This record gives sequence, C-alpha cells and structure tokens, in this order.
Amino acid sequence: MLLLKDVRLLQFLPPEVRDGMDVLIDGNRIVKVGRNLAPVSAPERTIDLAGNLVSPGIVCSHNHFYSALARGILADIKPATDFVSILQNLWWRLDRAIDEEILYYSGLIGAIEAVRAGTTAVIDHHASPGFIGGSLQTLRKAFEEVGLRGILCYEVTDRNGGSQMRQGIDENIRFAQSAKGGLLEAAIGAHAAFTLGEEALSLLSEALRATGSGLHIHAAEDSYDSAASHHLYQMDLMQRLESRNLLDAKTICAHGVHLTAADIGKLNEHDCFLVHNARSNMNNGVGYAEKMGAVRNVALGTDGIGSDMFEEMKFAYFKHRDAGGPLWPANFLAFLHNGTRLLERYFPGSFQRIEAGSVADLVIYDYRNPTPLVGENIGGHMAFGFSAGSVKTVIINGSIVYEDRRFPFDLDPIYEKANRAAKALWKRMDEIS
Repeated sequence: MLLLKDVRLLQFLPPEVRDGMDVLIDGNRIVKVGRNLAPVSAPERTIDLAGNLVSPGIVCSHNHFYSALARGILADIKPATDFVSILQNLWWRLDRAIDEEILYYSGLIGAIEAVRAGTTAVIDHHASPGFIGGSLQTLRKAFEEVGLRGILCYEVTDRNGGSQMRQGIDENIRFAQSAKGGLLEAAIGAHAAFTLGEEALSLLSEALRATGSGLHIHAAEDSYDSAASHHLYQMDLMQRLESRNLLDAKTICAHGVHLTAADIGKLNEHDCFLVHNARSNMNNGVGYAEKMGAVRNVALGTDGIGSDMFEEMKFAYFKHRDAGGPLWPANFLAFLHNGTRLLERYFPGSFQRIEAGSVADLVIYDYRNPTPLVGENIGGHMAFGFSAGSVKTVIINGSIVYEDRRFPFDLDPIYEKANRAAKALWKRMDEIS
C-alpha cells in the first residue's frame, strides 16, 4: 500500500478543491480518501505531500508518437499549398521511412515526455507502412517501459495499396486480441474516409465486431474529406461511416473541423467522441472547429505535437476566444476531463475522480497559487497558471513512474539513441520520393 498524506485534492468535474486530505492506494486502486487516515495495516510507503495538489490523471485523447522524431526536421520537404500536399510532402513520407528501431525510440521519447508533462494516458494513432506487422507491439514495449497507459491502433488506409490495407487490418486485430488487461488497450485505426474504399470500410467493420474495440479515425480534418465523401459516394461523411456500422460509443473521431450539422447529429446519436486538436489545426491551416460546442462528447488531443495537455488546453481556449467563441476556461477544463471518460469506455474501472474504487492514475503538483484556488476557478488556473513545469510526481496504475521530476532510469542514453534514430529517419525520408 501507498499512503499520500496531507494532500490538496483537486477534482476536475465536478470541480472541487479540498485541503488536508489523505489518499490510500492498494495495488492499482484508490481504497480510501479522507482526513487523518490510519490504515489497519501499515503501508509499504508513506509520502507527506505537505499540501501539494493532487489531481486525477490527464489524458491525451489523440496523438501520433511516430512523429516524435520529426521535431526540427531537416529533411528536404517541398512547400505545400494545401493540407493534402502537407500529407504527401511530409507525413506520408515520414511514416514510410519508419522502421522498428525508429519507432521504438519515437515511442520512448513520446512516452517519457508525456509523463513528464503529467499525462498519464495517451490514445495513439499509429502509421508505419514499411513496418506494419509487430509495430503495435513495439509501441507497447515503449509505453510499458516508461509506465504510460495507452490505447493503440494502426492506421488502415488504401493509399499504399490493398495488400498494405489488409496488413493494417490484421495488425489491429492481432494487437487487440493480445492487449486485454494491463496498461494497454486497443482501438481499430483508420486514416480518414477519403483514403478508404468500400472494401476497407467493410473490413474495418468486421474488425470492430471481432474485437469489441472502437474505431479511431481522422474525420473532416480538412474540407477535402467531406468533399470526397459527397463527390465519390454521395453521402455525408458520418452517414458513410454509419452505413458500415462504424459509429458507436467507442468511436474516436479526431479534428472534426468541417463536420456538418448532420454529421454532428450522427456523432451525438451514436454517443461518439470528437477530439479537438487546436494546435495541429492551426499549424496545418485547416480551419477552426467552430461547431464543437454542439458535440456531446469533446476531448482534447495533440495530433502529434507532444503530449503537454496544459499547453493544449491553453491554445484550445485562446483560439476559441480569438474566433469569438462563447466558451470559458471551465468548458475547456471539462473537455480535458473528458479524456478520462473516454478511457472508461476501453478500460475497466473509474478514472474521473480521486475517490475510493477509482484507478490510481494521479498527478502531483507543486503549483503555488498566487490567488485563491477553489472549485469555481480551477479552469482559470489551468488556462492561465498551471503548466507542465508544475508537475512533480506521476502515479500510473498505482505505481510511481516519475518522482520529484526524475525517472527511475537514465535518460541520457535514450536521448542519444533517439538523436541517431532521428537522423536515420530524416535520411530515409530524403530517399523516398
């Protein structure tokens, strides 16, 4: 057992701050929360937090760890005039250049930097056409070595031919069948509807039925996705996915910038999740998801721009205000919190609050609030105060994976090897037309 003493409890939804609390953890569960706890059996370890804030774990609900080594990229990349050109000139060359070693170090760096930022779970959407079979196990190894929780999938697409499309289906099913229990769960991945033909959608539907998993797909990130659905299939985007039984309560749709009112109606009807990726949308110039307030279930992701969810929430809020939107920090705190609701659709147990019976995914901060911090203004402190630098210790599944800003392993050789892997990745990209 692990006993956290003198905790300042921070609950996101409903928002609440409680001082002088203790939290008792046994295995991977919180077993008791209260004042001056005195367990019958002495805990293996007691940590006096002296009033440090503790919150439930934080989730990045859409990410691409395969892009972790693209930072500062020096490959020869042609200028792009639209989003599809960005995909063709950069990302579809990068994913084809990934091999097993590059993926492993991409995953390690992604996981390390997620935990360091207080992110306890990452829902990752993976692509590596040159290394499909076994790719999710390689990512799993990286997640588990760091101690990060995750939901993994492989991006099925027709853009590299039918054989690779079917290999992607097989990799999703294989991983889903092996991922039950522990830190990792599985979704069924798909790139975007505009790169998926009818056979691919049918096979994805079969994979969902065979595994009980949910679909994780980019949806209406760019206007081209919706236009292609209308032009090629005479259907709204979500209507096309619905026609193949691909929408349900486990469905994760990333971006949704150009969803129509009818599309949003379908998402809400099937209780799907929309993941808003503000920084990525801005970076790619795809537009702003003005209608996201009409979606019942909204969570936040980064689309590969790290896993710092404090930064992501800030950008999401500021971009919304810049666009003249009516939402306030409390709304974006709720979107951040919703990542834990999404986790509960894949993992057993509760992740939303620090209370008896919940899974022990926790973040400990040394944030010093210069103004009162109460339930009513947590969102304001998150948008204007908290940062990844406030994160002191991270507990995932009941285990301390990051303590006093230190990992239990040496980072230097990992970053050295990641640098070598990045150089190899960039070189391989230059060899791909």
